[in-house]
Amino acid sequence: MKFRIGFGYDVHQLVEGRELWLGGIKIPHHTGCLGHSDADVLIHAICDALLGAANLRDIGYHFPNSNKKWEGADSKMLLKEVCILLRNHHYEIGNIDASLALEAPKINPHISQMIDVLAQTMGIEKDDISIKATTNETLGYVGRKEGANAYAVALIYKK
Repeated sequence: MKFRIGFGYDVHQLVEGRELWLGGIKIPHHTGCLGHSDADVLIHAICDALLGAANLRDIGYHFPNSNKKWEGADSKMLLKEVCILLRNHHYEIGNIDASLALEAPKINPHISQMIDVLAQTMGIEKDDISIKATTNETLGYVGRKEGANAYAVALIYKK
């Protein structure tokens, strides 16, 4: 069996008046991520990790922000498309390990629901997804609550 590892990173500016979508769920908060789609920074990092592991370029290549089709898109739809692309190339997902970095709101109360939604979206077991959350200890743009980062590592294998 051939294993491959991919790394994904995404960042989005936080702005007033946008919905905050993280890990496929809407989290009540007064700011949300700014972007062409729903700007789910966690799903975007996972997509890039999966695409990178399979050597299939990146999320911007497959879902460019210049294409009106993806404007306001639900990132779960993008993730489903990435999983279809992987499986068309005979890959399966081994596991996902992801981290979110933002000062507020608190993410830990939402992690179980994120894992449920992501597992269903990707067609994998909940035990194959790890999500952690941290702050930036008030340092930098994350610490000033101006943006959010997400990092993800994906293990895939050839069937």
